[in-house]
Amino acid sequence: MQAYTVKILGIDPGLATVGLGLIEATSAYEFQALDWLTIETAPGLTLAERVQEIHEDLQSYVLQHQPDMAVVEKLYFSVNKKTALDVAQARGVILQVVQECAIPILEPTPPQLKSCIAGDGAADKQQMQDMLMHILRLTERPEPDDAADALALAIYGAVQGNRVQLLA
Repeated sequence: MQAYTVKILGIDPGLATVGLGLIEATSAYEFQALDWLTIETAPGLTLAERVQEIHEDLQSYVLQHQPDMAVVEKLYFSVNKKTALDVAQARGVILQVVQECAIPILEPTPPQLKSCIAGDGAADKQQMQDMLMHILRLTERPEPDDAADALALAIYGAVQGNRVQLLA
């Protein structure tokens, strides 16, 4: 069996906060957390200014770290329609950056992500955090939550992603 290393970027979309989590996978079940952080936009900016800031910051991060795959969570449901629309616009800019950089994209729904990480599509935040710490062998909970969610998305990419295309 051929050894490989793949860098996977998980992205938890948001307008105010975008979570980023970068892992290195050496197999479908061997991971190391390389980095996790958030991109934050100020609420006083216009929508156009906020999505531009997300575009610029994410593009800079992607160009610096050169991930082999990106995993961007799909919007599933939102009670607040205005918030859902704003997040959808931010998500569109995120997808644009990833596509411009020619990075393969996976787009799981929250239940798909939870099922993959915690074994239960309805897992709560604490169950997800516990499994994330166990899988990545972390001694402390990754914070903030958006960055932790992004790490979980990156793990999803390693487990569910089509690494054959990446390694060919």
